[in-house]
Formats: sequence, structure tokens, C-alpha cells
Amino acid sequence: MRLTRKKKPTPEQVARDTFDYRSLRPGQKEAIESVVARRDTLVIMPTGSGKSAVYQIAAQILNGPAVIVSPLIALQKDQVDSLEEQDAGGAAVINSSVSPRNQERLLEELEEGEIEYMFLTPEQLSKQDVLERVRAANPALFVVDEAHCISEWGHDFRPDYLNLGRAVEQLGHPVTLALTATASAEVRDEIVRRLGMRDPSIFVHGFDRPNIWLGMNTAPNEAAKRELLIARVEDADKPGIVYVASRKHAEDLAAALGERGVNAVAYHGGMTPKQRGPIQDSFMNGETDVIVATSAFGMGVDKSNVRFVFHFDTPHSMDAYYQEIGRAGRDGKPARALLFYRPEDLGIHKFFAGSVKAAPQRLEQVALAVLEASEPVSMADLQQKTELSHARLTQTVNRLEDAGAVEITPSGEVKPAADPQQLHEITEEAAAEVTRTHDAELKRIEQMRAYAELTTCRREYLLSYFGEKAAAHCGNCDTCTQPEAVRTAKHATELAPPPPDPVQMYRVPEPEKIPELPFEPHTRVVHKQLGRGVVKSLEGDKITVLFDEGGTRTLALSTVLEKGMLEPLEAPVS
Repeated sequence: MRLTRKKKPTPEQVARDTFDYRSLRPGQKEAIESVVARRDTLVIMPTGSGKSAVYQIAAQILNGPAVIVSPLIALQKDQVDSLEEQDAGGAAVINSSVSPRNQERLLEELEEGEIEYMFLTPEQLSKQDVLERVRAANPALFVVDEAHCISEWGHDFRPDYLNLGRAVEQLGHPVTLALTATASAEVRDEIVRRLGMRDPSIFVHGFDRPNIWLGMNTAPNEAAKRELLIARVEDADKPGIVYVASRKHAEDLAAALGERGVNAVAYHGGMTPKQRGPIQDSFMNGETDVIVATSAFGMGVDKSNVRFVFHFDTPHSMDAYYQEIGRAGRDGKPARALLFYRPEDLGIHKFFAGSVKAAPQRLEQVALAVLEASEPVSMADLQQKTELSHARLTQTVNRLEDAGAVEITPSGEVKPAADPQQLHEITEEAAAEVTRTHDAELKRIEQMRAYAELTTCRREYLLSYFGEKAAAHCGNCDTCTQPEAVRTAKHATELAPPPPDPVQMYRVPEPEKIPELPFEPHTRVVHKQLGRGVVKSLEGDKITVLFDEGGTRTLALSTVLEKGMLEPLEAPVS
């Protein structure tokens, strides 16, 4: 007797019968078919366009469980709850909030085929024992949500994502699906490379949000810009989001808006999770009209009726800007995205981009630390030996691995991979790559400047950046609606306070000038409260100082510069 194979359901059938979708959205069907054909797939679609449905439906057709990597515990919980409501098969999550006993139980259920969707944080997959248990379950699909986090070009880079490529290979390279809401050409290339995707299908769809009006306001000075933003927020339909670059701006602007009668709160990474949770909830459920936030208010934020997203500070890249303005108007109704721009605002981004110049020393430092170890060294021991932050060390080790100087073992330890005699040459090659990265970062900053200073259609520029064609005149941005632009310029002038010194107040800025730091590593400095010390390192927005009496302290560099907290005492010590 000849056995007949059971015919697999189509994506449309699964969408209708299991998930109760009337139809698939543009781009979903093609992406699902690619995954079901067992081809690695990269999907770039805006938030709210149904990226999750791609892996949910594909997993129902493939034989074997789906492993979904997501950086947000809250988002994982929402996805599990949704799958359980739809009775789509067992769904579970393993993260730091799950007890070891429950983790063991869930891994057993995964191996026994009782779980169809297993959600994990990237940190969990860095644990060799967890990775081995997942491999025993023979997953058919490996999903990387928020895939831009793996790219150093991405606006929300997460070092732990760098280990996912090795995880894919150790799992036997199941079909790999990468999902992100925004990815420029550089980000796409790095996602594919870092995950080891094989001849992937790449789907880019739906970046145009025609209901969002795009515009830019400028002002002659910081005080005028602040007053202009407050006036715009007062006049705007609510609710809305104001994005800022620093904690200080978040708190100051929220307070200023409150004094004008606007129901506004601040939100930033300096708050504890217990503080941030109620603040975010109050905005999401409509108790708060305006949230003034740093980029910490980001992934997982899905409020459909946000009427405006204003940027008081210019983001460092178009990727970050698009992701943040995309939180407006998700209900399809009119919304506004307004950038408050001054050319000198980009100086701080250029300064931080310049901090990579210290990378060659870090590369050699880490390479020598690995070489001097008598056996493979753990990342924890390496961090203690080099005194680098977790993020900086992870980036440095991965650069050395790319260059062939070190090798990362399956257990996550680091060992030499090159002849010691070649070490200097290899680190020089890695340093050259750092320089290329620095140059590309400056290019991204200039792309943001070009957007701010456009005289042609903003939407065309934005969509072209992400590889989508657009008309040269959208009719819904300030450059396409000149009367609006004229009113904007007039309003900015009216709100500007009378300058005490017109020559200085309206002086043409020098946007190319990068802020200079009055100290560098090994410089003796003095702090008003902590006393004297020596600068140990500068990494991104962090400066680490060894104080004579207070020990080692790490401070926010932007705050140090803004408030003049440190003063140099003498030239750098040897």
C-alpha cells in the first residue's frame, strides 16, 4: 500500500484558520513562502505591519519548533499571551525573570515537542547549557526579532546579539528569519553577515507613512529652540512624544511643559525599571498627554493614537529618526513629525564618533591579554583584566575575531587564533576597519544633516535612504507645502528672545567643528566633590576616573562637559 503525504497548508489557510486573519498584508505572503521554502530570509517592514505573523504562520507549516530571539521581556510576554489566546500551539519564554526550576521544565517541554514557539533573550543563548538543550529540540526556524540590534550601524546596537551567528551554526543552521522595522543598506549587509545567512531572500516593504507630516523648525539659539518646542507642543493635538538626547533635557522640558499646563512626564535610562514602568503605563493608557524621553523609550512602544513625535535634539542617524517618528499615527490618522534643528547640535555626535580613535589601543590590549593567558579565557576574566565595559569588550573581541586574531570557543571563551608574531599586523588591520567605521559614522551624521537642511521633498529623501522609490513631491511635508514652511520660520523669529549681543547671537555657526575635550586618558583632574584623580579611560559617553580618595568612578561624559564637573590639573602623566 502506497502512503500519501499529508499536504501542507498554504500560508493563507493558516492565516485564516489558525490566526483568524482575513487576508495577508502586502509583503507577508512572499516572506512566509520564502521561509517555508527553507531559505534564510530578512524582512524589513515598519512596526505594526505584521512582521510577527511571518514567523507565526511559517512555524505552523514547518516541522519543528521555532526559536524566537527578542531583547525585550515585556514584548516576549505579549507575544506568548497572543499565541496562547489564538491556540496556535505551545508558547513559552525563558529569560532572567524565569526561575531555574521553571527554565528546566520549559526546556524539557521543548525537547518533548510540547512547545511550538520558544522565546529567548540573546543572553540566554550565550549560555552553552541552554544552547545545547535547544539544539536537542531540533528547531526548524530561528527568528531574530529587532535584528538591527546585531549591527553596530543600527540605532539600538546590543553586544549580546553578536553571539547569535555562532548560535545559529551550533543549532545546525535552521532556517533563519531576521526581522526589523528599519535597516539601511549597511545595516542589512551586517545583519546578513553577522548571522551567517546563506543566500537570503530580502524583503523591504512599506516604509512610506503618508499620514505623517514631516517638517523641520530652526531657531537662532538654544533658548529660542526651547521656547519654540514648548509652543509647538502646546498647540499640538495630543498625545505626543518629544525625543531628547539627554536626561537633563528630558527633565527640564517636562518641567517647563508642566508649568505651561501640559500634562507631561520625563522618561530616561537613568530611572530604575520600577520608576519607568508606571511612567510608560500612564502614557500608554492615556493618563499622560506628553512623554519627554530619551531613546530609552523605544522598542515595544506601540500606541496607535500618537498624534506627534517631536525631536528637540537631532538624532545621529536616519535609522534612529525613522524608527522614532514611526511611533506616530499608527491608527492611520494625520500625525506630525517635527525636527527642531540647529547645525551645532550635530557636534556632540561627531565627538562621540571620534571616540573610536582609541580603539587600536583597545584591540592590542585585549589581544595581548588573550595571548598571555595560558588557556582559553572567559569574557568575565577578560573584562576584569582589561577593565573595559561589557559592551566595549564584546565589540573589541568581535573585531579581533573578524580579523582572525582570536577565536571564540563553543563555550564562549576566547583563545588566540594567530601566530603571536603576526599579532601586531592583524591588530593594525582591525584598527583600519575601525577607521572605516568611524568614517561611515560621520557619513551617517552628514546624511542626517542633509535631511534637516533639505529644500526638496523630505519624504522622497527618507524613502530613498531605505531603498524605496518615491514621488518628487509628496504634498505632506514642509518643503512641499511652502506656506507652512514660511509660517514656521516666521514663528521661530517671533519666539526668539531679544539678543543682548546681536553679532554673537546670530553668528553663523561652524557645524564641522567637533567639541574638544580638555583632558584625555592619564590626565590629572579635580572634581568639586570627589577631589583629585587620574582619567583612566574614555568610552562613548563614559569617562572613568581613579580618584585619590574615592576610588574608581564612571561618569556620564555629556554631563561632565555640560556642567564643568572636571577640570584638568596638568599635562597627561606617563
